[in-house]
Amino acid sequence: MRRLPSLIFIIFFSTLVLASSFQLTILHTSDIHGNVFPIDYATGEFADVGLAKVSSFVNLMKSKNSNTIVIDTGDLIQGTPFSYYFARVDDSTANPVIRAMNIIGFTASTIGSHEFSYGPKLLEEAVYCAEFPFLCANIVFEGSEDPVFPPYEILTLESDDENLRIAILGLTSTIIKKWGDPEHIAGLSFLDPVCVAEKYLPLLREEADVLILAYYGGFERDLSTGEPTEDFSGENVGYEILERVDGIDVMLTGHQHRTISEIVDGVVVSQPSSRGSFVGRVELGLEKRDGRWQIVDKSVNLVSMAAYDADKALLEILGDFENRVQSWLDQRAGFSIGDFYIGDHLEARLRDNALIEFINRVQMEATGVSISCASILTEEITGWKTGPITIRDIISVYPHSNTLKVLQVSGADIKAALEKSAECFTYIDNEIALKESKLTPEPIHCDYDMWEGIEYIIAADRPVGERVLSIRRNGKPLEMNETYEVVLNSYRAGGGGGYPMFEGRPVQKEIMLDISEIMTDYVLHRYVINATVDNNWSVGTGFIHTIGWNETLRSIAEMYGISTSEIMEYNPDLTRVRSIPTGTELIIYRPAIP
Repeated sequence: MRRLPSLIFIIFFSTLVLASSFQLTILHTSDIHGNVFPIDYATGEFADVGLAKVSSFVNLMKSKNSNTIVIDTGDLIQGTPFSYYFARVDDSTANPVIRAMNIIGFTASTIGSHEFSYGPKLLEEAVYCAEFPFLCANIVFEGSEDPVFPPYEILTLESDDENLRIAILGLTSTIIKKWGDPEHIAGLSFLDPVCVAEKYLPLLREEADVLILAYYGGFERDLSTGEPTEDFSGENVGYEILERVDGIDVMLTGHQHRTISEIVDGVVVSQPSSRGSFVGRVELGLEKRDGRWQIVDKSVNLVSMAAYDADKALLEILGDFENRVQSWLDQRAGFSIGDFYIGDHLEARLRDNALIEFINRVQMEATGVSISCASILTEEITGWKTGPITIRDIISVYPHSNTLKVLQVSGADIKAALEKSAECFTYIDNEIALKESKLTPEPIHCDYDMWEGIEYIIAADRPVGERVLSIRRNGKPLEMNETYEVVLNSYRAGGGGGYPMFEGRPVQKEIMLDISEIMTDYVLHRYVINATVDNNWSVGTGFIHTIGWNETLRSIAEMYGISTSEIMEYNPDLTRVRSIPTGTELIIYRPAIP
């Protein structure tokens, strides 16, 4: 009788040894934005980014496990002078970003918003020369439910006479319809990704052993707490998809440029920052039980590309094109008299500066409009100092492929937009700083606009929604019910960045050129440009003082430790009255940087 348990153990152990197993490696990139070479194009110096570094890592992973697939989740073909040069200057070869992807051997990519930046012709050519499918189930032809791109891909991998079927469903954020160029997306409709996921995923679950959702979009809530992390605009719905749709094994995300590697309620989640600086690595261990593959082990982590050298073979293949890009960037475009330079990014958001005034004035001249708003897009942007200006200098100031739109908005819309920008500040321990939520999980500097053509002051120590103390136009208070023409970039014009006051406003004019291209033309035509600052705006501290019985400007000035001239500066209407009645409201204001 003692031999029976031993026999059972031997049979059980033999079954385990003979059980079929499969190890699947999934590598994930996103938001490459035209970065192929490990170069910072603004400086021409080395940077730990680019597909050439990704290539070395992919080659290493494939040498360790032949069952390795590589998936991208969008924003491939726009974002650097490398991609701009191909799109606007020299398209004599196939798209160099797609060529790099082909060399690496990508399995699939999702359509991102910036795939449309250079227009449908360039996108069509990219899709044509790609040796991998661009997937998207929720972009359809207008008036139908027919997908423009393949909605999904089903792969079959073989190992030890066993087959593993993998389904990859592509979805794209609907933010494109809000701020994409209308000509570039004409004839297309953008369906709700959540509803489309609910339609496709159950069907694919029946067809595949592993189900991967490749979503160009991110998360609107904290993955741990469920607390909202942004306005619910539909731009990012990853959390809602996880909540409502069952059966996802792996969810690859993008668009937000965040670094995420987690397992959420059993679903492996990855988001590998941007520019190829990280690659998401997902490992799935599978065993066949009762005739079906089951995932018995899963892990995810982000791998920094800083530890990997660039693939020399890839660099050599695309080297001639890169050399042409570098020569073009170093061409002199003009000469600067004065500094268009940002040394301190907080200071640049507290008072007027020559660089942002330059961008606004370029926008105003290009459109013939006298009110403009613009932002410093990233913390890496510094501008240039007195001396020669190269094309590299100009393009580095505006790396995004946005165009210009002129909207008809109300004075109330302008005030609401200023209040939205003012939300980015905090006032703690008598100091103005940027709000932590604007710095994490990734800095969002582009969501703070600075205006030209109006005069305004912001008090960062006042409650949110009440921080704009004064808005004037040509010396007079801005009329809230009047309409004004404002030029702004296409992203903001569609309400991007949390500015719904602009969404749906009448479009008076569009300039169908990239802003960096408009800026380059501006400098080329003038050659010499002067740094100017009219100090039409500032940020500081302040409040409204209501004049009491028997108070004078002098007594009020003494009360707050300021001069009467300072009071008059921010209350210019006082120059028109002989006496100030009791109950009059005065602006008491101190700029953060005098």
